[in-house]
Amino acid sequence: MSAGAQKLREKMSVVESLLQFSSTGTLLGALLFLLVLYLLSSGSECRKEGKEPPGPKPLPLLGNLLTLDLTRPFDTFFELSKTYGNIFQVFLGPRRTVVLVGYKTVKEALVNHAEEFGDRDIVPGFRIMNDEHGIIFSNGENWKEMRRFAISNLRDLGMGKRGSEEKIIEEIQYLKGEFDKFEEKPFDTTRPVNYAVSNIISSIVYGSRFEYTDHRFTETVDRANENVRISGSISMLLYNIFPWLGPLLKDKRIIVKNMIQNREQVMKLIKTLQEALNPQDRRGFVDAFLIRKQNDLKSGKKDSYFHEENLMVSVANLFVAGTDTTGTTLRWGLMLMAKYPHIQDRVQEEIDRVIGGRQPVVEDRKKLPYTDAVIHETQRLANIVPLNLPHITNCDVTFNGYFIKKGTTVVPLLTSVLKDPNEWEKPNSFYPEHFLDEKGQFVKRDAFIPFSAGRRVCLGESLARMELFLFFTSLLQSYRFTTPPGVSGDELDLKGVVGITLNPSPHKLCAIRRS
Repeated sequence: MSAGAQKLREKMSVVESLLQFSSTGTLLGALLFLLVLYLLSSGSECRKEGKEPPGPKPLPLLGNLLTLDLTRPFDTFFELSKTYGNIFQVFLGPRRTVVLVGYKTVKEALVNHAEEFGDRDIVPGFRIMNDEHGIIFSNGENWKEMRRFAISNLRDLGMGKRGSEEKIIEEIQYLKGEFDKFEEKPFDTTRPVNYAVSNIISSIVYGSRFEYTDHRFTETVDRANENVRISGSISMLLYNIFPWLGPLLKDKRIIVKNMIQNREQVMKLIKTLQEALNPQDRRGFVDAFLIRKQNDLKSGKKDSYFHEENLMVSVANLFVAGTDTTGTTLRWGLMLMAKYPHIQDRVQEEIDRVIGGRQPVVEDRKKLPYTDAVIHETQRLANIVPLNLPHITNCDVTFNGYFIKKGTTVVPLLTSVLKDPNEWEKPNSFYPEHFLDEKGQFVKRDAFIPFSAGRRVCLGESLARMELFLFFTSLLQSYRFTTPPGVSGDELDLKGVVGITLNPSPHKLCAIRRS
């Protein structure tokens, strides 16, 4: 098949994806209505405020959808930047979206213009799960209050400190027990790793961990991870562009069902904690929130942000963010060790030489430069949030010579930072030497921002860094990770499965106990 024919076929598949969601009459009527709105809005923009970013010419209604690979839009954006530069615009349907590409451009926007680019674009798919409450998908005073409270109390509860280290080390033993159950036979690392990582944030949020045999816990983790995966699907992308498709989409129904079931489970946990609440003894984040809520009620404070909806959504935000990103990165790391056994050899030699058989601790990081470099390179290459989460301009802004109107969706393309050819010697290869100097000592890199940057930088970064180091080092100390018999490392696919996060492609590993 010729390249032109292949491209036509890909475009037709997108059109078919649009058409399959509705009866012909309903869809054509909606398309006609939106086309009229598009033409009217286009005609009203007769006065230009300034020079707009360049970009491909959009079609009526569809915008540039037929130009994009909707399964991996971040790859298309990276390619388009080669034609249109580091700041360009595309139309996702009728909605204008500005894409920022490369370390310097993304940093300039998120750090040096943090106020203008600091708001979250709450698209319909995020709205149904959060309704502008909580920490991640809210704006204005609600976001400021919830984020400030979360940062302050999570720190008080030991996030990223000695208290967290002890919880992680305890959980590592449970995870090893799960690995040992497979008796060195091939297994999927997804669930045991996710349950272990989820228990760390659970112990901080609720004040206790859960057994891996507790089906209420495991089902909650599984549903949350399914929602993260489905939220990045083509159908949900189309829903975010054309919300009227919602009632016709199976993926949306799954997300809503999972969300309702998880909320019911969280409500039960919160109720149990509330019944035994002691203001003098905070067990976790939920206790701190409930105490603050009580104090606001007693003082008669009006319009308090400490209400049930913000508690529910904040807990869900922390639970998902504290599980999926770290669990996904750790699974990438184990898979990369099986794919590149010579790198695994060097990591294990360093661990054996420096630590021996004792339990690794955070203080060991500075004595394990190669291991630390491998963890950082895993985060860089795994690139688990390639699109970043969408931002939106909260005012008109002129940025690097281009006028961007208030209310414009902005995508700070994180994959273009972590794989910026101007910043990384081998941007598309697994190359731990990116983080080592000529003496083999660890070096920080400015363009290493897997947790994003600016006002919306991940508030759990310190905890995630601690978890990745302790889990990875402890597991590599105890196990040799290999591909199943008859499967070569070359067969481990690094393309990944796209959701909101980029997960490793389905695979199995063998965890061989080291003597």
